[in-house]
Amino acid sequence: MEKVNITFLGTGNAIPTKERNHTAILVSFANENILVDCGEGTQRQFRKANLSPTKITKILLTHWHGDHILGLPGILQTLAMSNYEKTLKIYGPKGTRNFMGILKDLVRDFNIKLEIHEVSGKFLETKDFFIEAAQMSHGIPANAYAIKFKDKTRLDKSKIRKLKLPNSPLLGKLQAGQDIVFNNKKIKAKSVTYFEKGKKLTFILDTGINENAVKLAKDSDLLITESTFSSKEKAQAREYLHLTASDAATIAKRSKSKKLVLTHISQRYEHNIKPIEKEAKKIFKNTIIVKDLDSITV
Repeated sequence: MEKVNITFLGTGNAIPTKERNHTAILVSFANENILVDCGEGTQRQFRKANLSPTKITKILLTHWHGDHILGLPGILQTLAMSNYEKTLKIYGPKGTRNFMGILKDLVRDFNIKLEIHEVSGKFLETKDFFIEAAQMSHGIPANAYAIKFKDKTRLDKSKIRKLKLPNSPLLGKLQAGQDIVFNNKKIKAKSVTYFEKGKKLTFILDTGINENAVKLAKDSDLLITESTFSSKEKAQAREYLHLTASDAATIAKRSKSKKLVLTHISQRYEHNIKPIEKEAKKIFKNTIIVKDLDSITV
């Protein structure tokens, strides 16, 4: 399977710090560059990561709180000034069309094409992947997202070369599971192909604990969640509808995810992240905490 690269452009929460910018995550694979949220300063984070915002193909917005969307006017203006020629597709929860109308009024000489979609459930599908949204609990309309790469039947290139099969429609038949005849010899599809299970990435940002999070994250290869509080601030987490590190780890464990990535880190842990990490690992061992400009490939 083609590799998927996830770049954490911002890993802080509502108040940025010297080390952590507002939330933004870039998911890159094939011809796609999907931005999950776009906090203030995101376009500068692109520059620091040596990435170009003009390559963005889609934006997934989890909700319309400032620390997740205030980078949009800057990104849109940069694209407009850079002669962005694609149609930028923006997906978000209920209210996204109205809010995007307001933001467009802030951008001078706006001349790029937009498609705005308010989404829930499975809302985008190609031959290689699909994206699903699930409603979260955050006091306002809020989504989490899962990107699922489809299972594939792959050709074993070494066996294809050994059989001296030409690059022709015959290969397509084999990949589709059909046996073929080549040079008067029958070649069984199962003898030259193998099964490749698709990967799943799930993004759960601002939310209170809820069952939809567990359902959406089921069998994720990589589960990326907010971790705004530790269990010592559980009462605050419940009041403000956020997750503790224990909550995040519990979602990972119950969903049978393979790896948990914690982000959206509060400024209170700026100088000591260990309590959050220790708390999560007690429940779900394969946990890491990311910092700005970290990159993970799956």
